[in-house]
Amino acid sequence: LIVTTGSQGETMSALYRMATDEHKYIKIKPSDQIIISSKAIPGNENSVSTVLNFLLKSGASVAYQDFSEIHVSGHAAQEEQKLMLRLIKPKFFLPVHGEYNHIAKHKETAISCGVDERNIYLMSDGDQMEVCQKYLKRVKTVKTGKVFIDNQINKQIADDVVIDRQNLAEAGVVMIIAQISRHGAKLINKPRVISYGLVGDKQDAEFRKEMEGVLEQYLSNVKEELLKDSRLLESQVRQVIRKHIFRKVKKYPTIVPIIYLM
Repeated sequence: LIVTTGSQGETMSALYRMATDEHKYIKIKPSDQIIISSKAIPGNENSVSTVLNFLLKSGASVAYQDFSEIHVSGHAAQEEQKLMLRLIKPKFFLPVHGEYNHIAKHKETAISCGVDERNIYLMSDGDQMEVCQKYLKRVKTVKTGKVFIDNQINKQIADDVVIDRQNLAEAGVVMIIAQISRHGAKLINKPRVISYGLVGDKQDAEFRKEMEGVLEQYLSNVKEELLKDSRLLESQVRQVIRKHIFRKVKKYPTIVPIIYLM
């Protein structure tokens, strides 16, 4: 019998490494019986399914939610929480496990068991509490969350850089280089349109023509004062193109307009 971690499909867990044949000592065989004694936490379904697939491909028999007797909960039921509260009779109460809606519900349970609502604190990740014999109070908050490290230089990647990279990966980028006449607000030559991660190569010509049409339509109604400031004009063009693309494909790509006023 091997009791191991990995019931939620964690990629670094022992069960995952066994399932993918990466464990140093244990290999799954067709004669093995695997029992996963938990239910997938909402959001982990895909990870759990991945482990199940690997285990089944190894030929092992897998029992997962087949019978209630094997399910083990990691959480106390409400009546168990009430029992603890009534036995301990705390003056201060600080529910900490679960998401905010869980600790808010735990607060209601504590109030029903006689804990003074003024002495119950609901915290968010990073909140710091000061505890002494006479009081419990929130003092300050520290920064929490994921930290991304660049493996090449072993330094943290700035949050705004991470956001930019995620947006580029999800929605792509569009560059528009255009020459615009200050007099008459018209395009001088056809604009150059470059896109990555938004439309296929076969649609490039059609997409360029579409962007040219959007620009011409915008310029036909542009305010005269915008033709004196290329940066302000670029900002307006960015918004126009962004809205048009979202209406068409429901994505917000990074828009990089480069406008030359001639």
